Amino acid sequence: MEKTPVIIDCDPGHDDAMAILWTLASPELELKAVTTVAGNTSLEKVTDNAVKVLTKAKVYDIPVAKGAPEPLVRNLIVENGGTIFHGESGLGGPELPENGFDLQPMHAVDLMTRILEESDRPVTIIAIGPLTNLALLFRLRPDLKEKIAVISMMGGGAARGNWTPAAEYNIYADVEAAYVVFHSGVKIIMSGLDVTQKAYITKAENEILRAKNREIAVFVAELIDFFGVGHYEIEKFPGCTLHDPTAVAVLTHPEWFHMVECNVEIEMDGQFTKGMTVVDDKNYQENILGENVKKNAKVVFDVDREKYVEDFIEAMGRL
Repeated sequence: MEKTPVIIDCDPGHDDAMAILWTLASPELELKAVTTVAGNTSLEKVTDNAVKVLTKAKVYDIPVAKGAPEPLVRNLIVENGGTIFHGESGLGGPELPENGFDLQPMHAVDLMTRILEESDRPVTIIAIGPLTNLALLFRLRPDLKEKIAVISMMGGGAARGNWTPAAEYNIYADVEAAYVVFHSGVKIIMSGLDVTQKAYITKAENEILRAKNREIAVFVAELIDFFGVGHYEIEKFPGCTLHDPTAVAVLTHPEWFHMVECNVEIEMDGQFTKGMTVVDDKNYQENILGENVKKNAKVVFDVDREKYVEDFIEAMGRL
């Protein structure tokens, strides 16, 4: 089986860490690089966390490069909300190892450029943080868009936000970057809150994971212990939401998901709706307004949660 080459662009983050690990455990995927962007916490912290996660998995040969320390235009909004869910380090909970390897001596966009130029096959980008690095790539090297098979991203939502009532954090954190990416012409699979808030793992299921009694399985169970507190106590969810891993699973098991191809626009300036992903899944622009608009994303709305969680647990047990 020919593996799909992927780059993970991320801001670890508990769910980012789980997405990295699920990618490593997926025989369909070949992780070529990890790039980081300021998001859940500062660039220095998220980059350190990415290296620590790979070190924990005893993977020392995946290049890691740090990217944008702030959004394209606006101020960085790392603050209390990220701390509530992710802790001061961005990866609170389990004990983390010392870094087992060095960063690449280049910017994340340069590493992306190198991987794309050298690849003899289209590369998939798993984008699970703010979209700043990708926007920079498209501005600097628009010719490389054709080397990207698809962007599988976690962000946005048709029905709600989680940072404001209207906006999901990864989009809100760099609205201008999101606009650039959604208007890039590159294929997008958008796993937003509509699906990720259904992709949760319960406390009982987390104990099944812990009972695997393997180093990575226990590590991930401890990540979920910490990350789940905010989901239970603040958001009142029935489990810990596995946001970012959804962008991995939709690539390896699309049959678990319900997706709709539609037009998505980014609200740039609304007083109450800045950062909203305006998802036209009912084709109102075409059917009611008579406008010919491009369907620029496959938006994921639903998931077979039981299959998702079962495979996640088994994958973490394989590492």
